[in-house]
Amino acid sequence: MPALKYADQPYVTVTPSGRWVCVLTTGKGREGAGGQHVAAAVSNDRGKTWSKLIAIESPDGPSASWACPLLTRFGRIYAFYTYNGDKVHLGRDDTHGWYAFKYSDDGGRTWSKQRHRLPMRTTTCDTIRHKGKVVHHFWGICKPITVGDTVYFSFTKLGKYFLGEGEGWLFRSDNILTEKDPTKIRWEMLPKGSGGIKNAKFGSVQEEHNLASLSKPGHLACVYRTTKGFPAISYTRNGGTTWSEPKAMRYSPGGRIIRHPRACPKIWRCGNGKFLFWCHQHGGKTYADRNPVWLCGGVEVEGVIRWSQPEILLYHDNPKKRMSYPDLIEIKDRYWVTETEKEVARVHEIDPSLLSGLWSQFDCKTETKRGLVVDLSGKQLARARRNGAPLPKLGDLSQRGGFTIDMRIRISNLKGPQVIVDSRQGGKGKGITVAKTKDGTLEISFSDGVRSGRWCVDKGLLKTGRRHHVVFIVDGGPGVVSCVVDGQFCDGATHPRQFGWGRFDRRIGSVGGGRIKLPPDTGVEIVRLRVYDRYLRTSEAVANFRALADQNSN
Repeated sequence: MPALKYADQPYVTVTPSGRWVCVLTTGKGREGAGGQHVAAAVSNDRGKTWSKLIAIESPDGPSASWACPLLTRFGRIYAFYTYNGDKVHLGRDDTHGWYAFKYSDDGGRTWSKQRHRLPMRTTTCDTIRHKGKVVHHFWGICKPITVGDTVYFSFTKLGKYFLGEGEGWLFRSDNILTEKDPTKIRWEMLPKGSGGIKNAKFGSVQEEHNLASLSKPGHLACVYRTTKGFPAISYTRNGGTTWSEPKAMRYSPGGRIIRHPRACPKIWRCGNGKFLFWCHQHGGKTYADRNPVWLCGGVEVEGVIRWSQPEILLYHDNPKKRMSYPDLIEIKDRYWVTETEKEVARVHEIDPSLLSGLWSQFDCKTETKRGLVVDLSGKQLARARRNGAPLPKLGDLSQRGGFTIDMRIRISNLKGPQVIVDSRQGGKGKGITVAKTKDGTLEISFSDGVRSGRWCVDKGLLKTGRRHHVVFIVDGGPGVVSCVVDGQFCDGATHPRQFGWGRFDRRIGSVGGGRIKLPPDTGVEIVRLRVYDRYLRTSEAVANFRALADQNSN
């Protein structure tokens, strides 16, 4: 996507003619530098090529940042953004001033000369003053959503410069979709009262509030980031007038907390009424570690969103690259996401099978057969305990190959260390092992004879006297190894550690071949052992678990 040196929030709207219009924040310097402004670009081939940048605000004027677009029913595109109209200089100039907007009536090619302002209400958190006047410190990352005839978009107000004491607010309009005179648009800033969407227990950093509509009119969810290692979520049942106290976002009511750092946690409702959630799946508390990107699928149950286990959506070969501030584009049954690394913005089409897998996790019980190269149970497993079993050659990890170890086990003793599965061959240790550790968990190790990788199941998940389903997924694309235990993705929370998934040296080559040996008297009885010559998606691992659970109940 086109940009100057800096590129952020590449948000796209699709016109009735099929033209994509992207609005973004750009500039010749780094984030927050002088000359930062909002601009647009147009694509007629669904993001493959783009026009040159079209300035919405001049780079020579006051700072203009964080544009979010809205398409009306009569074809007008609005862009809402932070504009330092009073030219107040506090340091960085891009998060205070007016909430402004301009519009385009020709598909993004030109923009109105006149700038309009949203009626920002002064509230308790507006404590910043300049020459005796209130300075509104805020920004928005929420693309406006349409619910019937009403438009909503949220934003974050801050009570302390820079980026302190955050809370969420939203604007609501009941006539912007049809009213052509921008001065006659009705605006209401919500919630009612002087306090925004926040939970005092979550501290100062409560930012980047964004919305999704639920099935009933006036029912909305608001998600935002914290520095507590998780995103927060709040619900309204009256169109934003009042909100529930924000809580840590969970996979289901009373379930595990979804882990996420200080990065944009984006929620979308799709045309099928289901949801997607962009996150980073670790408990960090800083801006770092936004690679890879993970996606959860959501379904609404009794007015609350329940979330699937996560899948990797995007990754960069350089772990230090940070992908964030996404947008979702949906056209019929096709989906795209945009994202930015702050200097490069891109658009990616999503494999629809990944999304259908996420949404089907709640009830899919189909065992995965594709890529299955070893399947040992019953008599075959008994023979393998005596004589071993052949392990075919697996994909070269250095060439983005992968493999998966899927085990159904009964545990009588977790005291380790002790190997329970072993395919090592020769004197250099090439092969794969699964072993009990001294910490009472299971660890996979894999080596090409020169380089090796390893990762363990989160501590506390495996119990003696219990039957478990354990899946180790080794994916040479992003160089990530992950674990799924009894249908739940290991996120590190019980260990405790920041990451429930690990990275390995992406120069590791092939680790397959040889024979699988199953040492006796390990305290871990393997009931079924499956090996795949590819990485499984999390959704496939969950489906395998559900299939086993269904077999046990019959």
